Amino acid sequence: MSEYRIRLLQEEDWDAVVALEERAYAASGLSEGREALKSRHRASPDTCFVLEHPGGLGGYLLALPYPLFRCPDLSRSEDGAGAGERPTNMHAHDLVISEELRGRGLSLRLLRHLEETARTAGYRTASLVAVRGSHVLWTPLGYRARPEIDLPESYGTRAVYMAMPLEPVPVRPLPHSTDQRPGPYSTEPVPGPYSRAEVG
Repeated sequence: MSEYRIRLLQEEDWDAVVALEERAYAASGLSEGREALKSRHRASPDTCFVLEHPGGLGGYLLALPYPLFRCPDLSRSEDGAGAGERPTNMHAHDLVISEELRGRGLSLRLLRHLEETARTAGYRTASLVAVRGSHVLWTPLGYRARPEIDLPESYGTRAVYMAMPLEPVPVRPLPHSTDQRPGPYSTEPVPGPYSRAEVG
């Protein structure tokens, strides 16, 4: 797996990201378009990633903080209001792996990278919206279907909201000390800035 590298999404990646998104969702009417996708990135650039491999860009994951049991509307861009307290939930909004790389566990690798990023930053839960019956893939990973949660009509009739707790990173004692003050693996939240998940 060393030929695959996860890094933050950059401006020059957008043509490839938009092409992947259109191939994954246009036929089912779930494609958002470039401006809506970029608005998710603007809302939380530190939680949007791409998957690089020798052949180019092989996938992406857009995620942003969002209140638990709510999700972005595919028909609208993020408004950037950002008023109020930061949500404690990280929402995985859009995850796509290119057709030729599917079946290699790369969607799981991207998702786990996001979960670790969110956990380290102090988020308490992670969520996504499974579309086209893909909830059966996310259940074994710890995500629980919440069919009672109403979703925007833009997701279609087969979408289901899913969420899971993010266990805090355990506090590690300082070397040669019995002091339990927070260290690099603290459960203390870190100030600062995690929908749809495509089968990968």
